[in-house]
Amino acid sequence: MSTITKIRCPNCGSFAQRKTIRKKDLIETSCQICDYFLVCTGDRGKVLEAYAPGIDC
Repeated sequence: MSTITKIRCPNCGSFAQRKTIRKKDLIETSCQICDYFLVCTGDRGKVLEAYAPGIDC
């Protein structure tokens, strides 16, 4: 079962989508405007995959 929530994108501030996938205990955040994408575990928040254009490390 999945739950989809509208949130503000942490990269650009526009509306984004956060999908919680309970069966696999994953949280996926994506923004269609700036192409931000993040997949992390729900229990510890470990990042599994991330793509955030415009953020320099």
